Amino acid sequence: MKAVANDTVIAEAPQEDLIQIEGNWYFPPASLNTELLTKTDTPYHCPWKGDAQYFTVKAGDQTFTDAAFSYPDPIKTAFDRVGKDFSGYVAFWKGVQVTD
Repeated sequence: MKAVANDTVIAEAPQEDLIQIEGNWYFPPASLNTELLTKTDTPYHCPWKGDAQYFTVKAGDQTFTDAAFSYPDPIKTAFDRVGKDFSGYVAFWKGVQVTD
């Protein structure tokens, strides 16, 4: 699967390496094109996953603010709910399309 914005591949990995949580596909850290991601200060706390880290995505000449998010240090009980440790995995939205 690929996360793509403005014809730029932000992340790519086989579907079996991704984790689906609440309708979002989370890509493993090793699959990310990290030079296209910049951390932002946008705060968000999920009551069962913990504190999120948002990223701005730079794709070609376009910038997608807060278009990627991750849980770098999730609440440990979330692993039971998800069935796997998803620390540092990244999901996308706001202009980034995830395709097969």
